[in-house]
Amino acid sequence: MIDLGLAPFLSRTIREAQEAGAAAVLLDINTFGGRVDAAVAMRDALLTSPVKTIAFVNQRAISAGALIALACDTLIMTTGGTIGAAAPVVGGGSGQAQPADEKSVSYVRSEFRATAETRNRPPAIAEAMVDADVEIAGVIEKGKLLTLTTSQALELKVADFSADTLEAALAAAGVLDAEVRIASQTWAETLVRFLTNPVVSSLLMTVGLLGLLVEIRTPGFALPGTVGLLSLGLFFWGHWIVQLAGWEELLLVSLGMILLAVEVFVIPGFTVAGVSGIVVLVAGLGMTLVGAGATMNAIMGALGRVAFSILLALAGALALVRMLPRLPFGRRLVLETGMQADLGYVSAPARDRQWLGRTGTALSPLRPAGIAEIDAARVDVVSDGGFIEAGTPILVTRVDGNRIVIRPSAPHQEPIHD
Repeated sequence: MIDLGLAPFLSRTIREAQEAGAAAVLLDINTFGGRVDAAVAMRDALLTSPVKTIAFVNQRAISAGALIALACDTLIMTTGGTIGAAAPVVGGGSGQAQPADEKSVSYVRSEFRATAETRNRPPAIAEAMVDADVEIAGVIEKGKLLTLTTSQALELKVADFSADTLEAALAAAGVLDAEVRIASQTWAETLVRFLTNPVVSSLLMTVGLLGLLVEIRTPGFALPGTVGLLSLGLFFWGHWIVQLAGWEELLLVSLGMILLAVEVFVIPGFTVAGVSGIVVLVAGLGMTLVGAGATMNAIMGALGRVAFSILLALAGALALVRMLPRLPFGRRLVLETGMQADLGYVSAPARDRQWLGRTGTALSPLRPAGIAEIDAARVDVVSDGGFIEAGTPILVTRVDGNRIVIRPSAPHQEPIHD
């Protein structure tokens, strides 16, 4: 599979081959394709390589693999091999691949043509691999996509030689009696390929945003924030290595998180800060998922993945914040010790607590709120139940926050003092 992790691996291999004075770099190709932006990055590395490059199509070079093979100095195919079928596609809602838009097809067709021209291969043949509208008399009719077998590729001057083994391919390319060194990926490059996998990168985004959102809603509990930062750190590190993420993307994501924090703590209510934060966050993360050469469909797909991850993180954060008090580790966030009034914990202002146990008279009908006279002072009160007519003696039974609660009292009842 042609993915983002292969591009830095190829660049490193070419660089090390140059430093070692190698006669050539041979790519053993057997692929059904992959990402267009990854193939374009590898194509650029091959076209600018100071070391001779050899493409050995060992069975097939389909789609993005065809572009990589065409970019090499020498193209060798094994017997029964195939090359072509490079029309860009996008994932459909049913899971089936769908043809890309005309703008994307035009871009990829131009990349194929320019690559073929650079390597002195038939540009029209390269275009016909991408665009079904390209018609070549005696080769392909309009409405069909071109895929060549080994014999057809040799006849049309797309391939230079045919060989069935690596040794035969080296001999055909003029690299005789060479010491063959097999390039292998480092553990970091293998990890990068894993981290930039679309499924894994989407999961890292979701977990990272979820952790930070939970940390914002429950500050001081370090676990969600730590997990969130670690996930986003792995996400950005992997995409930084493959040269997709840079300071611009990192700053956009940071700005988006700051705007969301302002929305939560400073001006709650889903205002301009919240909307702007989401837009900036989607843009920053979306730019991290695509590279140079990405088609419009790929860009829209990346933005869709980011939007889905953000929505999933928001839903998960709301659910997790509600569930935290029920979880063993979440109970540490909840104050379980009772704060008794006799220990000095009170919820009502001191000026209102002075009325507790006092008696007075309702100055207005209490339905249930109204005004009463207590110790020659007019006080806003509320009845603890039914309506009370004006002139009725009342007793203050409790003070709840800023509510002074009363009930009817017998006229002769003595006031109760603190």
